[in-house]
Amino acid sequence: MEIILVPGFWLGADAWSEVTPALEQAGHHPHPITLPGLESRDANRSAIGVKEQVDAIVAEIDRVGDPSAHDVVLVGHSGGGPLSYAATSLRPERIARTVYVDSWPLGPGQAIAPDMTPVDGEVELLEWDEFDDADLIDLTDEQRDEFRRRAVPEPGAVPGDAIELADDPRRLAVPATIVSCEFTPADLRSWVDGGSPVLAEVGRLERLDIVELPTGHWPMFTRPTELGRLLAEIADR
Repeated sequence: MEIILVPGFWLGADAWSEVTPALEQAGHHPHPITLPGLESRDANRSAIGVKEQVDAIVAEIDRVGDPSAHDVVLVGHSGGGPLSYAATSLRPERIARTVYVDSWPLGPGQAIAPDMTPVDGEVELLEWDEFDDADLIDLTDEQRDEFRRRAVPEPGAVPGDAIELADDPRRLAVPATIVSCEFTPADLRSWVDGGSPVLAEVGRLERLDIVELPTGHWPMFTRPTELGRLLAEIADR
């Protein structure tokens, strides 16, 4: 399988560097990407919003694999999950499965992180005490330092931009897997069944699996080998 790896906020393709070996060993072809505006601290982020980032994911889908085949597994971590879902809605005929790592799809009009406030057109990596304790499970001091060293400010428009989805019901039939890290599968299902508005689109998916990888919000740092093996197993389905 061609496995496109979409990082969450503040991260680029190198966030997946310890995950890709397990995918390659399993015979898959990983394609970690850096979204527009995250190339470097010096990148021009002023014109980058959700649309530009989704378009970049779609371009990668079009670039890899066989255009006539369902041979792409699209993996989105955190804020990259809703972006991946929007890309899935534009290319449902290409996607064998969409995987959400500690994330889930959002519905049209919803925003990834509407409470984040940009400063001078961008959002810097938050201070550690601004994250929930569950986010930081297993993240060592050394990993926190490395994360902050490589972090790039998020384009200010992305957290609050409305997600747009193609009006194509085939997006709901694309098999989906949620990798739950900070929450259990039972938690997620209870939130969906309880009518949580932010999970409304999850409840509409026709083929959803939930698998657990207990750790904090960044398993590519805290449990990279296990994450790679799990993604390979999911792709093999």
